[in-house]
Formats: sequence, structure tokens, C-alpha cells
Amino acid sequence: MHTRRLGCLEVSAIGLGCMGMSEFYGPTDEAEAIATIHRALELGVMLLDTADMYGPYTNEELVGRAIRGRRDRVALATKCGIVRDPNDRSLRGLDGSPAYIRAACDGSLRRLGVDHVDLYQLHRADPKVPIEESVGAMAELVRDGKTQFIGLSEVGPETLRRAARVHPIATLQTEYSLLTRDVEPEVLAACRAL
Repeated sequence: MHTRRLGCLEVSAIGLGCMGMSEFYGPTDEAEAIATIHRALELGVMLLDTADMYGPYTNEELVGRAIRGRRDRVALATKCGIVRDPNDRSLRGLDGSPAYIRAACDGSLRRLGVDHVDLYQLHRADPKVPIEESVGAMAELVRDGKTQFIGLSEVGPETLRRAARVHPIATLQTEYSLLTRDVEPEVLAACRAL
């Protein structure tokens, strides 16, 4: 399997997004999901991507069960920042406050059954919280050993630059495909510059 560098983290060129194993794409089968993760690891996939909002929470629990005894073979990425209403899972809000980020990370570590993740990402920037405050809280998680690297998702180039002034940003997760190429002129240029 070819590898790529995400910041200083070396991962398989192909990662496994685990979101659909818990919801969004029809009925789920936990045994099949765990078997899929195990097979991906056997084939050399290292990067597993999840988030606390998938389920909510149940996807991290599933990934945690799947990697038990295999943690040394996994580059584990999770995300925070999208908060779902427990009474109506279709309702969502954003929370990028430092207190939320710290509590969300602790919850993710508990659900995943690990003492740290390799990559902790802000799923969406909260317009009510300066990105510098959100990234500052994530930088504390790095200092505390709860994550090795931090990343962002779906931010523009100026937000990315502001965030990088606080702490190195290892990844930017954003939609990019043959049909969605609007990130090329500015966002990709900002990534290359950083």
C-alpha cells in the first residue's frame, strides 16, 4: 500500500471513512462493519476516520471495538464541532468553544477506548467562536498528549491561515472531486503555502 504524509503523520494513501457504518446510508450491520475494518487493516489501510456526531457517538464506539488489540496498526482520526440534538438527530448545531472541544475529545477517547488519537479535527468552524480560540484548545490537546496532530474541515483559505498562526494544521478535509473543484484556486494554494 502506498503511503502519504498528513503533516508529520504517515498514513496509507487510501483511508477508510467509517461514517456510513453507523448511519446515513440505510440499514447498518455492526458485524459486517467490524469485518470491513478488519479486512481494510489486513489490506494495508491504516487511516480510519470517524466523528463524534456519527450516530451520534455510536460510530466511535464501533471503531473502538474494531481496533481493540490492533491500535498499533491504525492511524486514528476523529472530529468534533457538530452537535446533534439527542431528541431529534436531524437537528444540528456547531460548537467550537474551548470547553466543548476539550470535553468532546475526552468523550471520543473514552468511546474509542484509546489514550490518544493521531488526528483530531474540527468538523466545522463555529462562526460564533474565533477560529484562534478553537485551534488554541486543540493545541492544548496536542500538548496534553491526547492527539498528535490537528486538522480542520470545510474552511476557507483565510480561516486556514488564521488557524495555522496558532498551531500547525496537519490536514484540511474538504470536498474535492471532478465535480467539485472550487477549492483549487484558493484553498489548495493556501494548503501548499502552509
